[in-house]
Amino acid sequence: MHTAKRPKKVGSWQAVGAVLAHFRKQAGLTQEQFAELANIHVDTVGSIEQGRLALQPDRAAQFDELLGTGGVLSVLVAKLPVRERIVQFAQGLVEHEQEAVCILSYQTQMVPGLLQTREYCLAAFDSRYPALGSETAEQWVNARMERQLIWQRERPPVGHFVLEESILRRQVGGPEVMRQQIRQILEYTDPIHMSVQIMPMDRMPHAGLAGPMTLLETPEHERLVYLEVQRASFLVDDPDEVSDYHLKYGMLRSQAYSTSESVRLLKGLLGES
Repeated sequence: MHTAKRPKKVGSWQAVGAVLAHFRKQAGLTQEQFAELANIHVDTVGSIEQGRLALQPDRAAQFDELLGTGGVLSVLVAKLPVRERIVQFAQGLVEHEQEAVCILSYQTQMVPGLLQTREYCLAAFDSRYPALGSETAEQWVNARMERQLIWQRERPPVGHFVLEESILRRQVGGPEVMRQQIRQILEYTDPIHMSVQIMPMDRMPHAGLAGPMTLLETPEHERLVYLEVQRASFLVDDPDEVSDYHLKYGMLRSQAYSTSESVRLLKGLLGES
């Protein structure tokens, strides 16, 4: 069964915005006056109060101080789960990703979010079209970096990644950003529970020409597949279909460079032996 994850309003941020609007009005301030006090654009205040823009922790602390709310806004923001801070069409993935015991990822265009450096991630969002506002991009970057905390869990998930070689040769953010990104991928090849394989650009036959996929296993050992195309995404949970994707992923692993060959390629891109 395919479950489409369509963009929708996020009730949690609407609630946070309503609380902010309540305290602002209690203080006798218009949106314009409050925006001037906070040194931000009035449209930003309106977007936060309507739940269209997430309230970030540092800004929540600033608003608490300006409105004398005793830290209420900071507590509200801190209590929201990670999935609420993610762009909506990706929430289906993140909800399961946070508890997964195994994550297998094949990517064709970009370094996967769970391996990205902050600079690479920001450069990727800066390239987005139509363009994102700088504040929205920063929020999405922060949320993506927070997702990576799963690797620091007491019992982190098993992580395996197959990346197309072309990903490493696209200069997202420029040469230095890419060097930092490749170094970080190399660091992720060290833990015993993680590994990376590179798919050569000239490799045929190729089991993944239909596009990227992420395979997850839940703590209850339910297996899911996440597929994303532009701004649409799907979670697949039908056992027969999921089995097909696992067979496809297994073939990709056999067709890609081995882990040791992949490490040599990564080091070669850095000019290291």
